[in-house]
Amino acid sequence: MTREAAGAEAPVPTSIAARARAAVAPPSAAYLEGLNAEQRRAVEATEGPVLVLAGAGTGKTRVLTTRIAHLIAIGRARPFDILAVTFTNKAAREMKERIGALIGSAGEGMPWLGTFHAIGTKILRRHAELVGLKSDFTILGTDDQLRLLKQVIEAANVDEKRWPARSLAQAIDGWKNRGLSPEQVPAGEAGAFGFGKGGKLYAAYQERLATLNAVDFGDLLLLCLRLWRENPDVLTGYQDRFRYILVDEYQDTNVAQYLWLRLLAQGRRNVCCVGDDDQSIYGWRGAEVDNILRFEHDFPGAVVVRLERNYRSTGHILAAASTLIARNEGRLGKTLRTEEGAGERVTVTGAWDSEEEARLLGETIEGLQARGHALSQIAVLVRISAQMREIEDRFVQLGLPYRVIGGPRFYERAEVRDALAYLRLTANPADDLAFERIINTPKRGLGDATLQALHSLSRRQSVPLLHAACLIVETEELKPKPRSTLRALLQSFSRWAKLLEIQPHAEVAQTILEESGYTEMWQKERTADAAGRLENLKELVRSLEEFPDLPAFLEHIALVMDASEAEGGERVSLMTLHAAKGLEFDTVFLPGWEDGLFPNQRAIDESGRAGLEEERRLAHVGLTRARRRAKISFAVNRRIHGLWSSTIPSRFVDELPESSVEVIEAPASFSYGPSRFDRQPTPFGSSYATPGWQRAQANTAGQDRFGGGARSSRSGPKQIEGTLVAKSTGTASDYATGARVFHTKFGPGSVAAVDGNKLTVDFDKAGRKMVLDSFVQPA
Repeated sequence: MTREAAGAEAPVPTSIAARARAAVAPPSAAYLEGLNAEQRRAVEATEGPVLVLAGAGTGKTRVLTTRIAHLIAIGRARPFDILAVTFTNKAAREMKERIGALIGSAGEGMPWLGTFHAIGTKILRRHAELVGLKSDFTILGTDDQLRLLKQVIEAANVDEKRWPARSLAQAIDGWKNRGLSPEQVPAGEAGAFGFGKGGKLYAAYQERLATLNAVDFGDLLLLCLRLWRENPDVLTGYQDRFRYILVDEYQDTNVAQYLWLRLLAQGRRNVCCVGDDDQSIYGWRGAEVDNILRFEHDFPGAVVVRLERNYRSTGHILAAASTLIARNEGRLGKTLRTEEGAGERVTVTGAWDSEEEARLLGETIEGLQARGHALSQIAVLVRISAQMREIEDRFVQLGLPYRVIGGPRFYERAEVRDALAYLRLTANPADDLAFERIINTPKRGLGDATLQALHSLSRRQSVPLLHAACLIVETEELKPKPRSTLRALLQSFSRWAKLLEIQPHAEVAQTILEESGYTEMWQKERTADAAGRLENLKELVRSLEEFPDLPAFLEHIALVMDASEAEGGERVSLMTLHAAKGLEFDTVFLPGWEDGLFPNQRAIDESGRAGLEEERRLAHVGLTRARRRAKISFAVNRRIHGLWSSTIPSRFVDELPESSVEVIEAPASFSYGPSRFDRQPTPFGSSYATPGWQRAQANTAGQDRFGGGARSSRSGPKQIEGTLVAKSTGTASDYATGARVFHTKFGPGSVAAVDGNKLTVDFDKAGRKMVLDSFVQPA
């Protein structure tokens, strides 16, 4: 090729700087190689507004990073001329690393690549005086924010118990997410808190922040908006500074973020937003899907590029996800396609109840594992965290290692641990750790001074804290108010312990949570996660019914909590659908597809059609996490608010295309017969034999493995292959009252009572336990 021909294709730089840049920049084909036509169009459309609609698994991150690299490599911008906004620090770090890998050192030094809050902080520190701050202002964390709000509430003579600081924090955060300063909050909303004082409390809080030279996270954008609106010259300076603006996950922006970006982009209008309207699932925390839907209206003449070629999932999975999401009206529209082939069809399976659903799920995973499937490539995605309890219990019983992503395991959640502490102390008054956890939860005015006095007496007398409390309330060592409060608490524990002797333990647990004020504490919380915490408490109480008594349940919990996760080993991932966004797995299980649970009735009640469409987007996200297999299941009976209810499959199930869905019958071994409420037992009579099933059979199926008796259920005694696990009639036990026996966990003991093959044993160290005779041997 002649020099002239080469010059026609790529003009030779004439300036010294341009020639120097060309000498270190890689050839354009190096970083553009491998892009498909749509991706390349999104990368090379450098001028003017661009909206990249990037479906799940279509390579949006690659487009975003390649676009930045392209702008720098061709000399359109220097690294510090580009504003690139992400939602997480992790995403920002990954973006910098990818840019460096594409164009080397030319991509170094991007000071304006980061999260909204990080960039907002940098801008405010440069112009703090213009918004009434000093440049060394403090950013308050959640604890400090709540402490300050409590002071504001108290100063306004508002009852903090009736109107908690956490609820006010949530309201203020919502207003700031919508870009509303105190004087802009609608009167109706401002009056909804503190008997009409919400707006004044917000204003007083902002005044206190200014006095302390402090801001909260919402201020980092809200004060930027104020800065630019009150100082047009400052805004113009930033509009000129940023030659190009790029935004990741645009569908997740809230109103304040939208206004912030729009003000900056009105200058050069070289703004590129990458997002997917079909994956907008965070409306409950302020995200506005309308931001991406009205992009073309906000930026007339915008180029819209649709990335529809999916590199993750097989054809049947994409067909199911695309057909489902097409039902939504609030979307710009795109259809995902793949070159991977059709693959396996999406399966839909019904189970008799949620317990059977969990059992089916666990055994199916074991079947996959036996065929060589990596556990790390399996995920279980639930709609609400309360669904995890039965699944976790089943995994522990089968010995399947798992991890919970996006939060603690069910029994490790704060509200569950608090509730368990109440139950532990009721069953065992010597449990000092449980006593310390709940003595002032909810707040009772029993603070550190009271606990210190109890510890001192406990050590002197060598008695548990609860016993020490019984002693100290009969003295005058405590002030009258904490002494009276502590006496009332002790009377409650005494009453609850007596109730355990005459009432079902699940009912007593419910009474404990209600009379202690713990349930009421979360009912008054009025925060986004309070409803989920209440659901977890209901699930905890429900789970007690599966055990013969409270000690057996607590023992089961201890073993579950003790189940160690293999360090660095293969584990199944368990998480909510919201936590799954951005992840992908070979096989994805989607349990609980029932109307009311998913789509969630609360979301529909609160937001109507918008809520239903967000739930459908959530289903779309769940399906598109799967590369090879997506397995949907539902239960026809589920416990809701403590009562068994018949459920119907989610409406989303019927919205799936029949050609891409296969209905699978649950194995016969998972069937209890015509009804779980029948009192007559129904033998399994099945040859189903995965490793987990064999272990469950060897361990007498279920919680008997954990040292409790047979599960009490209206469905009758549990059976495996027609053999009763625990029975009160029939073949007598080989052990008689008074016999000495040995248990591998509890040690030696004496048989106190015999009921069929169930023994009540007074163990020398562990106390009285109910066990099966097959779990002990002659001492």
